[in-house]
Amino acid sequence: MSELWWAVLLVCAGCYALKLAGLSVPASILEHRHTVRVTALIPVGLLAALVAVQTAAGDREVVHDARLAGVAVAVACLLARVPFLPMLVLAAAATALVRLI
Repeated sequence: MSELWWAVLLVCAGCYALKLAGLSVPASILEHRHTVRVTALIPVGLLAALVAVQTAAGDREVVHDARLAGVAVAVACLLARVPFLPMLVLAAAATALVRLI
């Protein structure tokens, strides 16, 4: 077998072990109020990290381009409680206008 297949098998075994470890956690820990609060906030942090990386990541450096304008417009729309679809259109239009300029 090639080294790649050994790596794939190792990752599969690691994922299975991680899943098994998660299933073996006692219910008293999972239902603790701190655990519930933290697990409710994890998706928010992951989504924010994804947006930050997709907005400002270049090949090897941080870039400042039209994507930042679109994110800024989207944040402003969120603060103004604009519905999702108009917010998406406004953010895309802002990005397109900055790229046009």
